[in-house]
Amino acid sequence: MRGIMARLFLVFLFSLAVIKAGAQVTTVPVEYRDGDVVLQGYFSYDPAIKGARPGVLIVHDWLGVSEYTRMRAEQLAALGYAALAADVYGKGVRPRNAQEASGEAGKYYKGRQLYRARLRAGLSYLMSRPEVDTSRLAAMGYCFGGAGALELARSGAPLRGVVTFHGALNTPDPADAKKIRGKVLVLHGADDPYVKPEEVKSFMDEMRGGGVDWQLVYYSGAVHSFTDRRAGNDNSKGAAYNEAADRRSWEAMKNFFSEVFAR
Repeated sequence: MRGIMARLFLVFLFSLAVIKAGAQVTTVPVEYRDGDVVLQGYFSYDPAIKGARPGVLIVHDWLGVSEYTRMRAEQLAALGYAALAADVYGKGVRPRNAQEASGEAGKYYKGRQLYRARLRAGLSYLMSRPEVDTSRLAAMGYCFGGAGALELARSGAPLRGVVTFHGALNTPDPADAKKIRGKVLVLHGADDPYVKPEEVKSFMDEMRGGGVDWQLVYYSGAVHSFTDRRAGNDNSKGAAYNEAADRRSWEAMKNFFSEVFAR
């Protein structure tokens, strides 16, 4: 019952976003490939918008592509963007619990080139869509996906902007920051026990060393997963939803995209 109620609440949130934007969002499941591996995500857009519009790649958290990822894609589409909820793990690979998620995500944290290849495959698919203006691209992600959005930028991908929500910030090669071609926005819980202050400091040093245009926003009282209601409300667990941080970070993202997508 709790799972059903959570899903209904997510649908309700999205309905409010669509009503507010006056959008008629279309979402379709899509498949694309990284070599022989089939990847399956969701593509969302407003068909009432004529011509190409900015494209946003969304990288999922460690649980893989889910209704949560789809909801975020649909919210972006309601704002006038074309959004791909990209798949890193592969079709049908959807962790059922934290233990499975940790094992799956760990493959990509340890294998950054594989991670980049899966992300590049998603970006290539996004760029292939006629609804997308390929000169105006961005990537964003949550937790594991925040790390992925940064990794894609560090690979030199043609992104105008990158947004991470409570994402990992570490990298095995800080010099890759010199390859980042767009601006970076990091939205971070001030009390996040998983992304420690020394990791944040190393990230800032990396950005400075790479000459990147970057921003870092801390949200007081917020821990890991502060945008995700599935995390519950108990900060002592290290991951918990925070309504104020969720709302404020989404507004920060909207302002950021307005800036980076300006012609």
